[in-house]
Amino acid sequence: MALDYFIRSGQKQLRCGYTTGTCAALASAGAARLLLCGEKSETLSLMTPKGIAVEVVPAYCRMEGDQAVCGVVKDGGDDADATHGLTIEAYIRKNACGGISIDGGKGVGRVTKPGLDQPVGFAAINRVPRRMIEEQVQKVCRQAGYSGGLDVTICIPGGEEVAKKTFNPMLGVEGGLSVLGTSGIVEPMSEQALVDTIAVELRQTAALGSKRLILTPGNYGQDFLRENRIAEKPVPVVKCSNFIGDALDIASTYPFEEVLLVGHIGKLVKLAGGVMNTHSRYADCRTELVCAHAAVCGASREVCTALMQAATTDACIEILDAAGLRTQVLESLLQAIQQHIDHRVQRKYRIGAVLFSNQYGLLGKTKTAKEIIQLWN
Repeated sequence: MALDYFIRSGQKQLRCGYTTGTCAALASAGAARLLLCGEKSETLSLMTPKGIAVEVVPAYCRMEGDQAVCGVVKDGGDDADATHGLTIEAYIRKNACGGISIDGGKGVGRVTKPGLDQPVGFAAINRVPRRMIEEQVQKVCRQAGYSGGLDVTICIPGGEEVAKKTFNPMLGVEGGLSVLGTSGIVEPMSEQALVDTIAVELRQTAALGSKRLILTPGNYGQDFLRENRIAEKPVPVVKCSNFIGDALDIASTYPFEEVLLVGHIGKLVKLAGGVMNTHSRYADCRTELVCAHAAVCGASREVCTALMQAATTDACIEILDAAGLRTQVLESLLQAIQQHIDHRVQRKYRIGAVLFSNQYGLLGKTKTAKEIIQLWN
């Protein structure tokens, strides 16, 4: 049954869903009740860590030999979720060892790289879902008066194929999907999910022992880095999308010593105004910032008017070139960028920025970026 919980996104009301972790916990409760009490549950319910109650009708609940299996269909709400509509299964059988063991079966990935929520070799079932599963199974054990051991295996039919469309292979989860969720609820269009992905990549990079890091907003930055060697030895690159401030904050929680921001001027010029989320819906002050710094550098009213009317930062560079102001204005912008990113990281590590344009190539480096690159080489 659909979750009756909504959030606002802009002018829309969007229906929330529930995580794969919530589905796994609900399915575990249904399988445990069938195994220990001989009862097929018509509905399954729990209170999520977010404090929102979820109630579902199981897709099926049956015995298969000495184990019970229950399936719950994932409802992602209005979120564009690759796992929406998949069935999350829990298989439960008794064991002679005692305790509740939780593992992943078909369709659930295995961790192959350090720095993830679970150790290498473990099923990609994160901490909060594991706790939710255990709590639901223990609750049924108490109701049934059962004090023995249980093996819980979570499966996601079709998960291996769907996982190929997710970040899992890149992050080091092979063979299936992750069972995720910290709140138990999926919030549609959630930017937090993207920030969480960046956090995972940064944690993995730190876990591999790197003290150096390159952050780039997107594909343009990655293409530029492929074509332009920054350092003699490879430096890990993490894509941070528009969430530059969040990425800088997360990086400060790990022992990185030098970080370079490498990005297209259309993104990074916004940092000169202290804008740390560069998505256009938050701020599109590109030409205004170029114009302000050009005015400080002595640009005429006609040049400033042309800059304000420019459609792109590349067009701004063309105008500055015609006025003979490119070098001065870029240097002024780079100084402002350095000031704002220094303030953001609070001396947790050395940070510098490199600007480029697809049309004009390398445009400039902040003073600290030059020092970092010299150190790396």
